Amino acid sequence: MPDGSFIFTDAEKLTQEQVHQADIILGSVPVSMLRQAEHLKWLHLNTAGYEQYAAPGVLRENTLLTNSTGAYGKAVSEHLFTMTLALEKRLPAYRDNQRNHIWRDEGNVVSMSDARVLVLGTGDIGSHFASLAHAFGAYVIGVKRMPGVCPTGIDELHLMEDLDMLLPQTDVVAAFLPSTPETKKLFDRGKFSLMKAGSIFVNGGRGDLVCTDELCDALESGHLFGAALDVTDPEPLPADHRLWDIPGAFVTPHISGYYHLPETLNNIVEICIENVRRYACGEELRNLVVRSF
Repeated sequence: MPDGSFIFTDAEKLTQEQVHQADIILGSVPVSMLRQAEHLKWLHLNTAGYEQYAAPGVLRENTLLTNSTGAYGKAVSEHLFTMTLALEKRLPAYRDNQRNHIWRDEGNVVSMSDARVLVLGTGDIGSHFASLAHAFGAYVIGVKRMPGVCPTGIDELHLMEDLDMLLPQTDVVAAFLPSTPETKKLFDRGKFSLMKAGSIFVNGGRGDLVCTDELCDALESGHLFGAALDVTDPEPLPADHRLWDIPGAFVTPHISGYYHLPETLNNIVEICIENVRRYACGEELRNLVVRSF
């Protein structure tokens, strides 16, 4: 777009006037600023999540919204997969013992190589996670909302309606689902009770998928072997929340999809560049979010 006027800024220096004047914004600006974005024709988010931006009243009806799905698969999946392996080998407990100068055997461990792994959400991140598990020798079952082609690294594919049937059969349940009315609090006491005794729960999607206190109950009772969580509800997790102190809980502060892996930011930039080219040529944008009004 050689005739365009480009303004580069960061979140700390962004002004309401800049948002008000912009025709296109590449980046996740505060939602509160967008209510005065009277000229905005297109907003591209540097995140995969878009829920708060797609909410009614945030953007005008004719404003296009796109996200950065496809940028985070490697970073998020590797982070959550590493957390899962660490739990299987009780490494968080051994790290705690090291810090406290305790020489102690923490007991039996489990293996990914002979596990049945259930991946909820077979998009970019879920498919990456599935491929890692499959490479380790796991049998991977994918679950998605709509019928489709079975992605590479997934041995069998199901729809969400089969979830209750699948939970008792799997050793690892890894969720990479967006926040929707259908997914909020999906994993409650009932779902955790259906999970196989001694299994591991992994959440790298949205914290509100889980009833956190009921997850705590499942961990404290010993029904679950552990939980690897990069997202929680609430978020940030309050300092006095009991989840922090449960031995089977491995928690990181929603950082797996940030720019700690430089490749992630490069991926986002490439998606932006491609979408700017498409916008200039009048082509359909990549990762277009369909909003309901």
